[in-house]
Amino acid sequence: MEPKAVAESRTTMTEVVLPNDANAYGFILGGKVMHLMDMAAAVAAWRHCRKPVVTVSVDSVRFLSPVKVGQLILLDAFLTRSFRTSMEVEVHVFSEDPLTGQRMKTSDAFLTFVALGEDDRPTEVPPVKPETPEELRRYEAAMERRRRRLTTKS
Repeated sequence: MEPKAVAESRTTMTEVVLPNDANAYGFILGGKVMHLMDMAAAVAAWRHCRKPVVTVSVDSVRFLSPVKVGQLILLDAFLTRSFRTSMEVEVHVFSEDPLTGQRMKTSDAFLTFVALGEDDRPTEVPPVKPETPEELRRYEAAMERRRRRLTTKS
């Protein structure tokens, strides 16, 4: 399989935070943020392998600051590395004040997906081809995260 560049699968999403997305304090629910992260990461994984994908794990989720009703929530998802049938996707979440344009990082996480073949069984995916020093750093760090995930697997 031909390696694919990170840029080929990079996914960005933007939504307005509405009252039905929020808790009683007017901040987006953590579960809603996680749902959006899963969706953005799934699209990135799907673009990389062009096959159906399923979420296998979510780790290192961090909530750094809240997103208020009326703000925009922006998600940036990209592959860090692929393995035989799985792919690690990193997601960064930002809030944006629509009146000033001020942005703030609010969350990040790593999600792992497995590609499915026509028989609904795991199937091989293309390798990731890092093209920048930052992509190479993330690519190499993904191996250590994978090792930790596999050793804690029950």
